[in-house]
Amino acid sequence: MSSDTDTDVTLPEVTGGGASGSTGPDTTEARVAEAQVTEAQVTEAHATAARTGEAITTSALHAAATGADTFPGALREALNRRGLSLERVSERLRVRGITISQATLSSWQRGRSQPERARSLRAVEVLEEILELPAGALRSLLGPRRPRGRITPPGAEGAALQILGEDSVVEKALGARFRHFNQETSSLMVHDIVRMGESGTLSAISTTNVLRASRAGADRAIFVLSFDDEAAEPVDIRVSCGRLAEATYLKGLKSLVLEIHFGRELAKLDTTVVSYAVEVSPSETPATHYERWSRTNLHEYLQQVFFHPGALPSDCHRYVREKVGAPPRARRRIPLSESHDVHVLTSRCKPGVHGVAWDYGTGTDGTGDRPG
Repeated sequence: MSSDTDTDVTLPEVTGGGASGSTGPDTTEARVAEAQVTEAQVTEAHATAARTGEAITTSALHAAATGADTFPGALREALNRRGLSLERVSERLRVRGITISQATLSSWQRGRSQPERARSLRAVEVLEEILELPAGALRSLLGPRRPRGRITPPGAEGAALQILGEDSVVEKALGARFRHFNQETSSLMVHDIVRMGESGTLSAISTTNVLRASRAGADRAIFVLSFDDEAAEPVDIRVSCGRLAEATYLKGLKSLVLEIHFGRELAKLDTTVVSYAVEVSPSETPATHYERWSRTNLHEYLQQVFFHPGALPSDCHRYVREKVGAPPRARRRIPLSESHDVHVLTSRCKPGVHGVAWDYGTGTDGTGDRPG
């Protein structure tokens, strides 16, 4: 399973894991909302991607969730309805004296960039004609110009892409929010506690995250938890520090999106603590690892994994990846304590993917009795 935390977000990953939900300090229960992106909507987004020849992306899923009320979503929906490929659209624009490459059109519909220059804005107006949309249907959805140069916050979308890669599960789960998510805060310290059940599958995850505001006015943060086994799903979510504003489980992506509000606006460089716990329904496959990605430096990261006495691993080790999918390095064995847990404490934790993996082997009771 993965957890999303970077100095902004955590991406834990536990093979065979799952997640759940209930709220915060007032113990009010919160249902995990799947309504924002239903399975049918995700399926339609995939179908759209297949017809347009593009990989499914954040904007496709966001459009499915919001009714295409963003420029990328509306553009993709219009392309799908007209059955036009990006190549054909680019050619039709060229015939009308406007040169816009397929790559640029792809960036527009994926939310990677938006039309801003006069020539691009003219292209949008012509696109409305080509796609048989009312005048202004696309132009009216364009937001303000994207910040450039020194105004652009460091460690935002670009840093996340370096760790996660293009079209990651996190990007798809967040949709249009991926471009700006958690830009106003960075994590200083993170403590993950992962609990495994008797069958060797993920039982629960709890996280405490110390955040610092990079600008005045920060009042919330987003966290994404991704699971490897689709049979595992969030059952209960409890937020003990902060207030749970959103808990959305995207079954098609096997990911849980949490938006947690701090309860106040932070001054620049002010800190706050966010703590949440997620219980998970039993999955079909025993978990074999847990990972967290970070796009910025953490002052300290503590990772603990507790095993059930009836399903103890025969071997545990820590490792680091430069990015998601990269080969593990700095692999080192770690001992199992009398409390049936292993832990890794990393100071000055660098950007990348930090994980713990284990093997149940073939023995019994402490020598690797393989669950299941």
